[in-house]
Amino acid sequence: MSAFFERAGPRWYTIPAHRPFAQDLARGLQDALAPLGPEALSQATVLTPTRRGARALADAFVAAAEGRAVLPPQMRPLGDLDEGEPPFEPGDLALDLPAAIEPLRRRFELTRLVAEHWDLLEGRDRTAASALEMADALGSFLDSLQIEEKEPFEKLAGLVEADLADHWRVSRRFLEMALTEWPKRLAALGVVDVSERRVKLLRRLAQVWTDHPPQGVLVAAGSTGTAPATAALLKVIAQAPQGCVVLPGLDEALSDEAWAEVGEQHPQGAMKRLLDAAEVDRQDVEVWPASLVFSARGRWRQRVINEALRPPERTADWLRVIAQLRTEAESEGIDPIAVGMEGLSLVSARSEEEAATVAALLLREALETPDRTAALVAPDRVLARRVAAKLARWGVIPDNSAGETLAGCPCGALAGLVARAAVDPLNPVNLLAIVKHPYVRLGDPEALERHGLRGARPWTWDSLKARLAERPDALALAGRLEAILAALSREEAAPADFARAVAAAMEALADDGAGDAGDLWSGHGGEAMSRLLAGLIAESTGLPNASPRGFADLLDRLMEGETVRAGGATHPRLRILGAIEARLVRADRLIVAGLEEGVWPRGAPLDPFLSRPMRETLGLPPPERRVGLAAHDFAQAACAPEVILLHAERREGAPSVKSRWLWRLETLARGAGVAIPGRQQALDWARGLDAPADYQPAKRPAPIPPAADRPTALFVTRVESLTRDPYSVWARDILKLRAMDRPDEPVDARARGTAIHAAFERFALAYPTELPPDTAAIFEDFYLEELERAGMPREALAREAALAREAAAWIADLEVRRRGDGRGIHVEKTGELIVDIEGRPFKLSAKADRIEVDPQGFGHILDYKTGKAPSQKVVDAGFSPQLTLTAAILAHGGFAELGRLAPGELTYLEITGRRPAGKEEVRAMAGDESHAAAELALAGLKTLIARYWDPAQPFVSRTAPQFVHQYASDYDHLARVFEWSTSGEEGDE
Repeated sequence: MSAFFERAGPRWYTIPAHRPFAQDLARGLQDALAPLGPEALSQATVLTPTRRGARALADAFVAAAEGRAVLPPQMRPLGDLDEGEPPFEPGDLALDLPAAIEPLRRRFELTRLVAEHWDLLEGRDRTAASALEMADALGSFLDSLQIEEKEPFEKLAGLVEADLADHWRVSRRFLEMALTEWPKRLAALGVVDVSERRVKLLRRLAQVWTDHPPQGVLVAAGSTGTAPATAALLKVIAQAPQGCVVLPGLDEALSDEAWAEVGEQHPQGAMKRLLDAAEVDRQDVEVWPASLVFSARGRWRQRVINEALRPPERTADWLRVIAQLRTEAESEGIDPIAVGMEGLSLVSARSEEEAATVAALLLREALETPDRTAALVAPDRVLARRVAAKLARWGVIPDNSAGETLAGCPCGALAGLVARAAVDPLNPVNLLAIVKHPYVRLGDPEALERHGLRGARPWTWDSLKARLAERPDALALAGRLEAILAALSREEAAPADFARAVAAAMEALADDGAGDAGDLWSGHGGEAMSRLLAGLIAESTGLPNASPRGFADLLDRLMEGETVRAGGATHPRLRILGAIEARLVRADRLIVAGLEEGVWPRGAPLDPFLSRPMRETLGLPPPERRVGLAAHDFAQAACAPEVILLHAERREGAPSVKSRWLWRLETLARGAGVAIPGRQQALDWARGLDAPADYQPAKRPAPIPPAADRPTALFVTRVESLTRDPYSVWARDILKLRAMDRPDEPVDARARGTAIHAAFERFALAYPTELPPDTAAIFEDFYLEELERAGMPREALAREAALAREAAAWIADLEVRRRGDGRGIHVEKTGELIVDIEGRPFKLSAKADRIEVDPQGFGHILDYKTGKAPSQKVVDAGFSPQLTLTAAILAHGGFAELGRLAPGELTYLEITGRRPAGKEEVRAMAGDESHAAAELALAGLKTLIARYWDPAQPFVSRTAPQFVHQYASDYDHLARVFEWSTSGEEGDE
């Protein structure tokens, strides 16, 4: 027998939190067993909490051998309470136990059970997704019962007090049904729940080792014995002839009074329950021999962290504790708080994105030192994935235990897109995401995107094909898409039918024409997606029928619950770890992130079935137990030699609250007059990573095009742009840049303007002289038809119908009034006028919405507006010369069909359908007033064009910035208007 195990059992050890757990464990076992021969170590058995813990320990044994060949001990995962870690099955203990049900199969079976008894859940909407949600909650309840080994039947009857809400009575009845029917279903399938099977295995193993103690070296390391069955097994292991239990970070320095008050939320809570269950006094737990290496910094770091996390009842005497610590350290001549803070730093980032950048930079910096290791510890999977994505910038792939959700994998993303296509097959954004997906091989989507899916959305496949009539390649692609997506059900159907159709559509989309689906089902993501769809097809019988949207929601929820851990080559010195894994794994630099309340620790999960008192009645652990376990994991990580605590001040756009542990640590440090060091340099790196070296705000652009390229012809609307924003004229009329519409462009405002013009034109052409008796109804129909043709979303047409009715009634009255003198109506007429400017011709053009010629020979000019018309002040100042310049063209005979006419009233028609439904805004009266306004505008045009024909005159952005919010431009982003307009540029006009 090794001298290490010579003392009588039980043997309980601890590795202090500031020591590297796996390395000390490996070195201690190697030192103890090496003298017994080369095979002694390989014959030992080490039980770890998780599989990743076993792998980390294997690496530690290799490192401890210092280059010598070594046969490590047998390492087995004891089985933790998280998903995905199978139990330890030694010998023949499991021969008479049924197999464990597959996790996905279990979800479907529980969902079926919920759906079949939905009537017990009074007042809830029955959908496949809601049934799955309730099934997941029921699964968690069953797991808790099995892990805690509770038989709740005798307690369920009195579970609900008379004064509790009916909701809890419903829950009780439902749970009674589930506890009766679920075991029957498992028996019929010949399987058992994973948690139940694990508990039985651990209990059997504990009994076997009690009756026949193993004679070899047996070590249980890193577990806190949260489950009763695990705690019982640890007690047996500690009493074995050569057995011992090694606890992670037991606080031996905590006072007896504070230890007595350790509760569920304290980091030592789990180990206190374990020691109490094993009837072991804390003083009997020894420090692991390989960890007896003196380290002042490590020792005082652990003391500081443990004191910061002491029970709330004992935080009132922190000043006394600080004084006591300093008294203890007097002989060393140091300040223990300051020494404990050495190697510890705090970074407060502005946002989650900045926090991820800081973490990635600090990890990357560690690689600059040969053999230096670094790890990120974060319970927030989203943050972990962000950091991994940022590290890819430098071609670094860390060993990431968080993996990614199935929904984030290429195959899962395609499945989600195809499922959404059943809801709305012609959604342009969804269609483009499908045809541009890397697995889809239907052809080049560029023409389909540019000519078919940008702008107002098509509502039918025929309308999409009409847009693509002159693009045969795009037309063929649209035809293939239509044929593939047509197989997706538009009606309610069984989830299995939807899954079958989605899988078939995915394969058709990925088909290269020769029956090869490429990489669709390959890799970890493809395999996981194929298992999920196969499970839906084979196992979802009994789930309620779903609508297309309901199935898409169901599939999203299923994929979010599946984690894909990609394999492949990863960097050997970088790791991204979950909180529980950080107990065993240690790195030279440890970044502890996600230190916000609700993230670490997480808030207590909502239980739809049980209230807190009901859980207590059933003997189930309170939600605070998870907080205590998380606190222990934080304390373990925070005691590493170099630790960077990372906190984001804002999460999801809202201010965050610092984690309670970080707040306590800062409070203790302030009480001691010590500040936790920051890392401003890391923040500077993150903020400067993508910033230019010498950033200067953009100045207002003022391009100076060659004289030969300056415009010699403009429409009056472009003259209006030249008065307000010459830069936009340079971009559009000189450079010929045209803004591309976005896919599924919001068209509400534009559609109203297009539709009102088209409706007026149709009405005037249909009824040029005599008005029909039902003028309002006819105009309303014209307007609604044009709204739909202009791309108004169907859901918006119901609202527009009411506005159209009010607008049509106002327009009917307008037509009666304005046509009363028999005037002629001319719509959408184009006029031109050649103007001599400094001896050169300039062509001015206008397209008039409506010109009315009255018997007196006046040409009244009307312009339709569905928004606010330009004010009189703006028109008089020359910033909106559209009507006045149109009047000048009319006065000089520029409208060939009408001849030379005296300008009449210049009027804007505001048509909104609201109250009032419309307004006539006259900007110049007929006669001398409108004539003077026209001539003044023409003179202003000559001055304006002459100025911009000057080769030295720049086309400055926004010369009238007072209109920057009122009139948006397609070119503001090119001109960087926001940047220069807020930078306080000197000499701003």
